[in-house]
Amino acid sequence: MYLRFFVGSAKLVLKGGRLYWAWIGLLLTLIAVGLHAYIEQVDHGLLITAMRDQVSWGFYIGNFTFLVGVAAAAVVLVIPAYVYDWKPIREIVVFGELLAVSAIIMCLLFVFVDIGRPDRFWHLFPPFGQLNFPRSLLAWDVLVLNLYFLINFTVVTHIMYRAFNGKHYRKRLVIPLVLLSIPMAVSIHTVTAFLYNGLAARPFWNSSILAPQFLASAFCSGPAILLFVLQLLRKVTNFEIRDEAIWKIAELMAYAMFLNLFLHGAEVFKEYYSDTHHLLFTRYLYVGIEGHRTLVPFAWTAVCLNLLAFLLFVIPRTRKNVVTLNIGCLAIYAGVYIEKGMALIIPGLTPDTLGEIYEYSPTLNELMVAAGVFSVGFLVFTLMLKVAVPVTLGEFTHKLPAKAPV
Repeated sequence: MYLRFFVGSAKLVLKGGRLYWAWIGLLLTLIAVGLHAYIEQVDHGLLITAMRDQVSWGFYIGNFTFLVGVAAAAVVLVIPAYVYDWKPIREIVVFGELLAVSAIIMCLLFVFVDIGRPDRFWHLFPPFGQLNFPRSLLAWDVLVLNLYFLINFTVVTHIMYRAFNGKHYRKRLVIPLVLLSIPMAVSIHTVTAFLYNGLAARPFWNSSILAPQFLASAFCSGPAILLFVLQLLRKVTNFEIRDEAIWKIAELMAYAMFLNLFLHGAEVFKEYYSDTHHLLFTRYLYVGIEGHRTLVPFAWTAVCLNLLAFLLFVIPRTRKNVVTLNIGCLAIYAGVYIEKGMALIIPGLTPDTLGEIYEYSPTLNELMVAAGVFSVGFLVFTLMLKVAVPVTLGEFTHKLPAKAPV
């Protein structure tokens, strides 16, 4: 049965129309471009990037932080599906777990490409290396990310394999793991936030509300991707996804965005009202200092996009309209991507501890590597969907020949 499931899955991913193969070809091309750029980076060192001593974290770690939130967003589907047993979302929760698996893979790849000496990566693996657990927050991050990956991967593969055999998943296995994934999803973003606000020399990150703000924004960005995927699946496959499920996800996103905006405003108020010398970093982000205004347009764009998305999702009429729903999803994705990427990393490092202002912007090589990493994640997600959808529809079982979805 295992061999039949594996062979049948391979046949499914190798079948598809022109659009499917055009998408796969685009992803493989971008992966090849990213791999070439990464080889150049390994050959010349991190000097080929725009990162320097003043700004030692950049585009790679910004993407890592954003994608950790995307991975954690599976909880938005897990809680109503399994805790409250809401059937319209229970039918699609597996796609959230597939997204979490893909996002964690991208997270680990972004950390890997950010390492200046990848040949020393083995130091992370006991007994060959030493993680400095539990003293090191990075060790905690490695632990929770991999555990969360294993939980989601186990749940998804078990559900798919049992469905392939025409059987219901084992509740004794799945329910405990799903419930465990809830605190694990919270922990992966909490530990990531602790990596920042635990650095005493970086006042911009020294905020106790950074972790809840990370979680609030995560519960917006991840579901935004899922809403696009669910609408696409509803159009190109026979999979029935109820409007109630999509509208409920959008409603939960509105609440999460309100909390994100509230926490963001509370932090800005604290900085400006106290008016200490630590305000320098927030000023650099929103108004610029000494003529340095590289991030100012991005910062205000993120604020405007988040406000627009909140208004579109909090009003039932616009939340239930396909056009405004998708505009809101795009606004949330772009706004949170900017907010948790460049607008989080760069102001925390600029000015540096000596007061020097180094204006960082990613080089073409960094953009190419990042495109390759994102393409790996999209490819993994696409191939998993190619198997998951027919299994869910009952088109791919041990009793029937494998069929490619329309």
